[in-house]
Amino acid sequence: MPILVMLIIISLAFYIFYKTKYFRTRMSAEKKWISAKGSISLGSFIALFGINQLFLFQTVVTYLVAAVFVFMGAINIWGGIKAYKYFLPLAVQELQETKNV
Repeated sequence: MPILVMLIIISLAFYIFYKTKYFRTRMSAEKKWISAKGSISLGSFIALFGINQLFLFQTVVTYLVAAVFVFMGAINIWGGIKAYKYFLPLAVQELQETKNV
């Protein structure tokens, strides 16, 4: 499935982008907010990779490994979304405080 391959590559590119952005920022709340976005990207990469494996091979081992990948990706996405929602107002507040100084 070429669309899954493109989505896998895009999610990996976003993960690399957010990881480099994480190391370049200096503010702590913004760092955690960017890390949450990276976690969402990594989770989508893992889940899409597992879904892609379902289309490539049809064996019991593939189904088990793909289920583990999709489950772990979903956990990463869910945790990343929760962290994103938590750290977004803190990052905005931190940015406003630094602009006022």
